[in-house]
Parts: sequence; C-alpha cells; structure tokens
Amino acid sequence: MAGILYPLLYFKKIRRCRNIKELQINEEIREREVRLIDVDGSQVGVMPTRKAMEIAFERKLDLVKVAPNAKPPVCRIMDYGKYKYELAKKEKEAKKNQKVINVKEVRMTPNIESHDLNVKANRAIDFLKNGDKVKVSVRFRGRELGHTDAGKEVLTNFAELTSEYGVIDKHPKMEGRNMIMYLVPKTE
Repeated sequence: MAGILYPLLYFKKIRRCRNIKELQINEEIREREVRLIDVDGSQVGVMPTRKAMEIAFERKLDLVKVAPNAKPPVCRIMDYGKYKYELAKKEKEAKKNQKVINVKEVRMTPNIESHDLNVKANRAIDFLKNGDKVKVSVRFRGRELGHTDAGKEVLTNFAELTSEYGVIDKHPKMEGRNMIMYLVPKTE
C-alpha cells in the first residue's frame, strides 16, 4: 500500500501562481464584480464582470483590469493592442533620451612618480571629457598599509590635476586594501 501512495504523491500537480507583469484582459478577469470605466474615462459604475465584458465586446474593444488591488477591482474598456504599442513606444523614447554614465577606473600606488601621476591624470581627463565617471583607486600592499596618509596625498594631488574638468563626487575612503575616490565631470 505504501508503494502505491508514494508515486501518487510524487506526481501530484503543483499549482503555480502566474507572475502578473501584464494586465489581465477579458476572460482572465475572475472577479464577480468590477468597477467599470468607459473609453472616455467616465465611470459607468459597479457591475458584474460578464455584463462589463458584453459592453466591451459590443464596442469591439477589450476589458482590461487596471487596478487589481481595489475593492472592487477597476476595469477599463480600451483597445489593449494599441495600449501596449503606446507603452512600448514611450519606453523606447525614454530609453533613447536617457544618458548612460560609465564608470572608468584609474589605479595607482601610493609611491607613484609625478610623471606617472600626470599620465594617469591626463587619461582621467579624457574620461571626464567623454562624460564618464572616474573611480580613482590607490592600492596598498604589505607595509604600505601603515602609510595610508601617503595614498590620501596622492589622491588629493590627482584631484588638483583634474580639477579643471572634474569635481570630487566621493572623497577618499578606505575599502579593504584600496583607498577609493570618485570624480564626476564638471557641469557648466
């Protein structure tokens, strides 16, 4: 008997909740009553879901649940395909207008020579001119960890060299074996 029950429990169906990312439309709406909003935005009132669907189908449009958490849920009569198209169009437009800020990194040691510091500063200035954020880090190894003030001095000199094109976003701070500072382009 135990051998028979085990396979039944093993093959038992597990109900999974549907991840609600898209709005529920037409037959997907399971509530008994809904608050209906017309195409022009006027409220029709609270009515059974079947009647609301009939009104939407008479107008050859869709019934879309726009506020599922309300009591009763709010449904709107609209052309769902056109609505999704407009949303995609707005999303694409917003993506086109947004500016992507990249973070570029410049690494140094606490005992860097002045010429090397100037070369690194010129590289950071190029990044700042392109509108990128610059992460400047000084890495301490071994006994250098006892002289973090030297690393801070290097970072302040670096900030002075790049001050024409960038400003300090986050001041020098220790993170593990590294001292890190962030520079952002100057806004004029």
